[in-house]
Amino acid sequence: MKFNIKIPQQLKQAYNKELKQYRYHLSNKQYGDAWYHLERSHIIGQSYPIEHTYSHGLMLKFGLMQKNNKEVFGQIIRLLIGGWKSFINHVPLGNTGGANVPPLKSMPIPNDIKTLFNIK
Repeated sequence: MKFNIKIPQQLKQAYNKELKQYRYHLSNKQYGDAWYHLERSHIIGQSYPIEHTYSHGLMLKFGLMQKNNKEVFGQIIRLLIGGWKSFINHVPLGNTGGANVPPLKSMPIPNDIKTLFNIK
């Protein structure tokens, strides 16, 4: 069994870039764009417990700011299970992490992120 502990540097850079875009759009009240980049950070970081948990923490905070009870409840559930599933390398690749999608559903990975993952 493979344990995921530390995110590789190239993924960490891409993850941080998405979070920077998230914060930029959030500060400019561009909530749709902010959420888009938060979902992308989740896709990139979901195989690594710290980044995965942090993305869900930000999604919870976003849900609270938006007064979206479905998102808040969905993120609490994901925070309880997401990190350990990352640690044991058992995550649904491509999943965007929001409460609007089933937590265990694999989804298509955007092409630029596939390139980061070296997936053809």
